[in-house]
Amino acid sequence: MAEGENKFEQAKGNVKETVGNVTNNKELENEGKGDKASGKAKEVVDNVKEKANDVIDKFKK
Repeated sequence: MAEGENKFEQAKGNVKETVGNVTNNKELENEGKGDKASGKAKEVVDNVKEKANDVIDKFKK
């Protein structure tokens, strides 16, 4: 997943969480929190993959 997609998922989650909070819709608020967490987790995984690939590339040279 691209970094932009991860950021979009986090932003979407933030909007859902905020709207859920304002409208007192706990289901939407919790869904937003989940989206934010998912986007963050995917971002961390992508960063780890990128670092691992950098290390592998250094060993190949």
